[in-house]
Amino acid sequence: MALVSIRYARAFADVLLEHGLDPTRAMSDVNQVVEVLRSNDALYKIWENPSVPPEQKRNLLDAIAQRAGWSTEVHNFVGVVIDHRRVALLPEIARQLQTELNRQLGITEAEVTAARELSAAEQSELEQHIVRTTGGKSVRAHYRTDPAILGGVVVRIGSTIYDGSVKGQLRKIRESLSSS
Repeated sequence: MALVSIRYARAFADVLLEHGLDPTRAMSDVNQVVEVLRSNDALYKIWENPSVPPEQKRNLLDAIAQRAGWSTEVHNFVGVVIDHRRVALLPEIARQLQTELNRQLGITEAEVTAARELSAAEQSELEQHIVRTTGGKSVRAHYRTDPAILGGVVVRIGSTIYDGSVKGQLRKIRESLSSS
């Protein structure tokens, strides 16, 4: 089903970017849809139930979208997902949509773990280094602290980990000493 989620995400990302729509707002709206479904099992069952007439599903979607203030494009997209009975895939579609928008916009997502809180200047310098390393246009970094790494930073970009922590350096030294 991952392939189906990727197709929906790519198609919607293409629509958003071709029409010059705000991808941040669209992503926020899609994430709201996912949260509404997570918090309301009855809604999920209605939208997935083939015995519920499509008009009723659409009317329910219209009411929710109007109250939540979702963009027309997200409203229409969710309607397509409901019509094709892919509601169960919405969380995965949302993840794939973020990945696809990042790819098309040249945004690199990075998880940064530091031993201490980094200053704005340090964050900026680190983000510029990530841009140079990845060749992207910009970085969306998510920062957290973990005193266990002792010092330095650990950066995760996708499945690649750049370990510049003191703990990581000590581990490398220990491994090289034990293999000698």
